[in-house]
Parts: sequence; structure tokens; C-alpha cells
Amino acid sequence: MKVSRRSHVPPFAVMQVLASANERRAAGHDVLNLCAGEPSTGASDVVREKAADLLRHADLGYTEAMGVPALRREIAGHYRRWYDVEVDPARIAVTTGSSGGFLLAFLAAFDVGDRVALARPGYPAYKNILAALGCEVVELDCGPDTRYQPTVSQLMEAYYDGGLDGLVVASPANPTGTMLPPAELAALARWCEEHDVRLISDEIYHGIAYSTDVQQATAAMYTGSGAVVVNSFSKYWAMTGWRLGWLVLPDELVGPVDALAGNVALSPPALAQHAGVAAFSPAGYQAAADNVARYAASRAALLDRVDELGWRPVAPADGAFYVYGNVSAFRHAVGGDSVTYCRRLLAEADVALTPGADFDTVAGGDWVRLSFAAAPDVVARAVDRVVAWHRTL
Repeated sequence: MKVSRRSHVPPFAVMQVLASANERRAAGHDVLNLCAGEPSTGASDVVREKAADLLRHADLGYTEAMGVPALRREIAGHYRRWYDVEVDPARIAVTTGSSGGFLLAFLAAFDVGDRVALARPGYPAYKNILAALGCEVVELDCGPDTRYQPTVSQLMEAYYDGGLDGLVVASPANPTGTMLPPAELAALARWCEEHDVRLISDEIYHGIAYSTDVQQATAAMYTGSGAVVVNSFSKYWAMTGWRLGWLVLPDELVGPVDALAGNVALSPPALAQHAGVAAFSPAGYQAAADNVARYAASRAALLDRVDELGWRPVAPADGAFYVYGNVSAFRHAVGGDSVTYCRRLLAEADVALTPGADFDTVAGGDWVRLSFAAAPDVVARAVDRVVAWHRTL
């Protein structure tokens, strides 16, 4: 029987690496898994306790398609506390993770054939979802000279080359960890507004930042320009498997997203929504801040050992919990590109990293991504193993 052309998108390679790592672990190997962008702590105690109480006593049936009002109000309060931005809860859509948020945002904002720009390297699901929806992806080559972030001049070139209907930005970005300073985000938002280009801002790593030189800014300040913000409980609040995210929408997309959400998923997970309210309590914020302090310690220790690793260059890790490093110096020694490097590293040293080909189909063969969201001792042991493995090559 027929298989749709739209489904012919590449698999997310990190999930394949994760599966291979789990297979080795199940076979008795002591695998150190630094491939997935997943905090090892899981949800805070206050969220878990709320969920346990809900399981015992609450009616966990369908909720409103856009999310329960209490959670939408708490998310609006979060923007007021963190960014001094007033967001009407009516413009907030709770989604099934940020992945569900991207799907709804792209469906509401773009038609088949629309041209949408994004940075390369970047999170592969952006372009794969867009391609499955029939959009044309315009990749912007973003390297060290632009700090791995798109620029207005690149947008101008793409716009006059064939037009643009959308732009996806991420700050902090996956896999590089780089951030857009407020002035640069404002410039991109202003350019998009002036050229009728829909800005989609991925802010799922907000709150996980280390650089004092680059402050976090949210595109929620620019929703009057048509910007859409995507965020999630997965990273800062360490709630990956709860599948809970949100959108901050401009007025014209509220109705379309509401209609789409009701048809696509009926509602986000009820248990996660009601428990997620507790993430915005003082205890919830404190647990998340404690996690960030731990990531910062792992990051500092890791960057101190970059010379030992021999990865050159390494992208600036302003935020998130990744180090994106160039391993082209090891091509000859491993007999291949970063896919071979990661495969051999897992098989010979029991360390799981993600090859850069997942994030950059042009130059990713020279790069790998390491996640330091694991416990600091795990990160340290993994670096020890990588350094020792390099000596055997």
C-alpha cells in the first residue's frame, strides 16, 4: 500500500543513538549516556507530590483544548515575573510538549509551499516537521562568524532570493547553546514585522543560561508583530516525559490554534497540566535553579578540559546544556566522520554522544554534541573515557 511522501523525513538520530546505548546497557555495559538533552533529575518533588495527590483524588478527564485556565494564568504570571511582560492568558495555548507546539504553530502559520528560514546547525525536528507539512525549508549557514545565529543580512539575502514566509530562531540554541542578545532578537523581530514574515521563537531552554554578557530576551515582547513563542516544561523544569509545553500566540492565531488543537489532540495530558501548576511555586522555581547550578558546574569542568578532548573549535555554550565540538581532527584515526566517531566511541568506550549530522546535513560530519545535563560525576567520567579512548586511536 501507498506510504505518503510527506512521511519520508530522516529519523531523529539522537533517538537511534539512545536506543543503541540502552541496548548496550541492557547487555551489562556501564554506558555513560550524554547524547540526549534530558535532565537526569526529573521533575521536582513539589510537582511529583501534586501529581500523586491528583492521581488519588482528581478527575483527570479531558481539559480545554488550549489548556486548563489555572495553568495558563500561571504561565502568564511567569512572563510577568521573569520578563516584566504582560501576557493575556487567552493568548497562551498549553500543548503536548514543545513538539506539539511546533506542529500547531506551523499548521496555523504556514501553508504548503511557504518558505521558512532557520539556522544550520539547528534542531532537526524544525525542518522535518516543516517538510512533512509541505513547506520549503531555507537553511541559513550560521557559523562562528555569526555565533551560530541568523542575521538580518542573511534574511535579506534569502528574502530577495525567493521570498520568505517564516523564520524559526532558538535562543539558547540546540546544539550550539548560543543565545541571541536582546538587541539582535529585537532586530530580527522588527525585520520580520516589516517584511510580513512570521517569527517563531523557540525558548525551551530559557532559564538555563551561564553567560553574563548575553541576557535572555523573549519574543513575547513582540507578539504584536505576529511573533509566536514556543516553550516547554521539559528542560528548565526537567519534565521531559510529562509532555507539557506552551505557545504564546498573536491574536490572529488564537482561534486557528484552538481549532487545530481540539482536532489534533483534544487536549494536552490532564495529569501533567494540573501538576504543572506546582512548577511555578517557590519550591518549583528553586528546584529548577538548583539544577541549573549543577549544569553550570558540569559546564565549567567540561570547558576546562576541551584542550584534552582535542575538539576544535567548540561553539560558545551560552545556555542550554550542550557542548558542540569539531572532531574533524579524528577523521583519519576513526576511519570516518562524526557518525563513525560516535559509533566507535559507544562500542569501544561506552560513551554515547550525538553526531553533528543530526543538526547539520552539510558540515555536521565534523561535529559532535555532548549533553552535560547528566550528573557532574557522570560528565567527568565520560570525559576521562573519551580522552583515554583518543589515546588508543
